[in-house]
Amino acid sequence: MGLAQGLARGGAPSSWLAVYKICWATGGCSSADLLAAFDDAIFDGVDVLSLSLGDSPPLATYVDDTLAVGSFHAVARGISVVCSGGNSGPYPQTVSNTAPWIITVAASTIDRAFPTVITLGNNQTFVGQAFYNGEGVNKFHPIVNGEDIAAIDADKDGARSCDSETLNSTLARGKVVLCFQSRSQRSATIALRAVKEVQGAGLIFAQFPSKDISFLWDIPSVQVDFTTGTSLLTYMEASRNPVVKFNFTKTVIGHELAPEIAFFSARGPSSLSPSILKPDIAAPGVNILASWSPASYPKPSDMIQSELPQLNFKFDSGTSMACPHISGIVALLKAIYPTWSPAAIKSALITTASISDEYGQHIVAEGAPHKQSDPFDHGGGHVNPSKAMAPGLVFDMGVADYFQFLCSMGYNHTAISLMTRMNTRCRKSSNTLQNLNLPSITIPELKLHMVVSRILTNVGPVESVYTARVQPPAGTSVKVEPSILSFNSTIKKLKFKATFYSQLRVQGRYSFGYLFWEDGIHVVRIPLVVRTIIDAFSSET
Repeated sequence: MGLAQGLARGGAPSSWLAVYKICWATGGCSSADLLAAFDDAIFDGVDVLSLSLGDSPPLATYVDDTLAVGSFHAVARGISVVCSGGNSGPYPQTVSNTAPWIITVAASTIDRAFPTVITLGNNQTFVGQAFYNGEGVNKFHPIVNGEDIAAIDADKDGARSCDSETLNSTLARGKVVLCFQSRSQRSATIALRAVKEVQGAGLIFAQFPSKDISFLWDIPSVQVDFTTGTSLLTYMEASRNPVVKFNFTKTVIGHELAPEIAFFSARGPSSLSPSILKPDIAAPGVNILASWSPASYPKPSDMIQSELPQLNFKFDSGTSMACPHISGIVALLKAIYPTWSPAAIKSALITTASISDEYGQHIVAEGAPHKQSDPFDHGGGHVNPSKAMAPGLVFDMGVADYFQFLCSMGYNHTAISLMTRMNTRCRKSSNTLQNLNLPSITIPELKLHMVVSRILTNVGPVESVYTARVQPPAGTSVKVEPSILSFNSTIKKLKFKATFYSQLRVQGRYSFGYLFWEDGIHVVRIPLVVRTIIDAFSSET
C-alpha cells in the first residue's frame, strides 16, 4: 500500500519450507495437532522448526507441556526448535517456552519508522506514527476530545480512552476523536472501532511511548505520545473551532535508534525454572512487513472487505515475528555446520549477540519507564548473524543433559519416562540446575557462595588460548578457575569453574554481569544473573 517499499529477502533464501497447520480459526491450536506436526516434521527430516506460538503463565510443567514434549523429541534428533517468547511484557516472569532445549526469542525494533504529520488549524504541526495512505487525508476535520462526547450511559473515563460503546454518535459523527490510553483500555484498535461505530472521521490515540504501531486502515488513525496528546488538548481548549488535518504516512529508514527491546516482549526470569535464563536471544519483531496469506484476511477492526485491498504482505508485531528471523539464521548456521547440535547452535547465537545499538550505546528496553536492557529482556543480546558464524567456543549439550535437568526439576521417573520415552534412571547430583552446560549462568538464590562449572568446546582455530575477564553482577565477586584455557589438536574441550561470592547481607534483587573468554579474535560473552538472598527469604527455609 505504498509503505515500506524496498528490497526484501528471505532469512535463508535457498531453504526448503514445510508448513504444518496446527491452529484453526474456530478452535485455537490443538495439542494433538501440535504433537502430530512434530511427528511429521521429524519423519520428513526437517533441520529447523519455527514455532510462533505459546502459552502465558501459569506455565505447565515440562512433562505436561505439549510444546516442550514435542520439541524435546525434535531436539533429540538434532532438529533446532525456535519459539516465540510471548507478548506479555514488559512485566517480569512472563516469558514462555522456557525449556532449555528450546531457543526462545524476544522482540526488538528496527531503524524504520512511519512518521505521519498532524496539522492543526493554527498551522502548528506534530508528528505521530501510522500505517495510513487512504482517503480522508490532507483536509481539515473538526476535532473533539473523547471525554467530552461520552454517551449518556457511559462514564467519562471510558470515553477518554474511547472504549467500546462509550462515545455519543451525534457528537462524534464526521469528527476526529482524540483518545487517551488508560490502564483499562490500552488498545488503539479498540479505540478505532469505537470511533468508527459512531461514524467518526479519524482517530488520534495518545499512549505511552512505543514504536509498535497498530495496523489500522479503516479511517485516518495516528498514534502519538502523551506529551503530544496533551499539546493537542491545549490547542483544542484554546480554540473556538479546533480542526486537524492528517498527512500521508511516510517511510523513513535510519533515523530511529535501534534496536530496542519491544514493550510487549515477555520478560524473564522464567516462572517455571528460574535457573534457566530466558529469553535466549532478541530479533526484529516490531512493525515487520510479513508475508501474509490472503485466506487470513486482516480485519483488525471488523472492516468490510471492500475497504482494504487483498494483501500478500501485512505489517505485524510480536515475538511471533521475531521467531522466524532466528529460524532463518539457524538454517544458515546448520548449512555451514551440519554436524553441530541444537545446543551448539544456540550457544553460538547467545555468546556472540550484541548488547549495543548501532551507535555503540547500550540497548534500551521499552517499558514504564524505558530502561537499560538486561538479560531478562534480551537474553544474550540482539542477534548478530555474522559473528554467530564464527563463535570460537560453544557450550554443547545432549539428550542425557536434558534428562538430568528434568530429574533436577523434581519430576518422578514415570513422568519423565513417559515424556522422553527413555528408561534412564535419575542420578543423584548436587547443583544440576546450576551446572547445566548453558551459555549463561543464573543463580536465583546466592547465599554466601556457590561454585558453578561449565565445559567449553573449541570450534575455532585448533591452536587457541582464551583468557577470562569478568564483569561481576553488583553485590558479588566472581573467581574463574582456570582463568586461561589452552586448546590444541588433542584438547578440544575444557572445563572451568566460576565461584560466586555474595557481598551483601541483605535481601538483594537480581543483578547482571558478564563473563568473557577472549583470544584476541573471538569474544565469547556469557550472561551472569545473580540474586543474593538471606536465610529468611530462602526457599529452603
